Amino acid sequence: MTTASTQAKPQTVAADDLPPDPVLIVGAHPDDIDASSSGCTIAWRAQGVAVTWCVVTDGQAGGFDDSVDRAELPALRRREQRAAAALCGVEDVVFLGWRDGEVSDSSALRRELVRVIRRFAPTRVLCPTPDRDWERVYQWHPDHLAVGAATLAAIYPAARNPYAYPELREAGLAPHVVSEVWLYGAPRPNLFVDISDQMERKLSALGQHASQQPAGGGLLSGAHSGAQARAEQAGLPSGSFAESFQRIVTG
Repeated sequence: MTTASTQAKPQTVAADDLPPDPVLIVGAHPDDIDASSSGCTIAWRAQGVAVTWCVVTDGQAGGFDDSVDRAELPALRRREQRAAAALCGVEDVVFLGWRDGEVSDSSALRRELVRVIRRFAPTRVLCPTPDRDWERVYQWHPDHLAVGAATLAAIYPAARNPYAYPELREAGLAPHVVSEVWLYGAPRPNLFVDISDQMERKLSALGQHASQQPAGGGLLSGAHSGAQARAEQAGLPSGSFAESFQRIVTG
């Protein structure tokens, strides 16, 4: 993807800068949003910004404990996600209910994402990048790539096109133009957000996903070291933490 934003000099801001309203954040699995952008969420909600989280799958393929009934895992992961969202100040969590590991960039998924975009009419959308980062195997997950591609296709052209998915317009969901997109997990970020003041609550939110915590707490330690590495990449002072994005103007 070649855009003016990918060529711009990276920008570093505080989490409470660039306040948008409202915001939609899309994740493939429960805990994806917490890991990628809950620091921003916490800061924006503190300013009164409306933030909605949309989780595409119920994470049926996640976890580490064979003793957990897999049939009960979707409900458990939804409870964990709601608890994590509440710690970040988010009340609106939309679950699309797709099966973990079986997501594709399909017209059906695009339609559901258009429905969510038109319903909440966000100024800014955060979603996974559809680009592979060959240095981070986590970003190869096909659900992440598919959700990123489908979200971008929903934003442009479908959500703004009055003739795309006419049944949604007939149901009262008017076309909507999203002003900008922030891609998380992007191999070439151009925006670093200082979340040092929000890091403790970010880790608390991630800690709500108890079913996803391996022995040794790898989810939390990974988030901690990753946020430190992004802060170093941004040139922030030692002891800082950051989230990173590829920011694209779409409005």
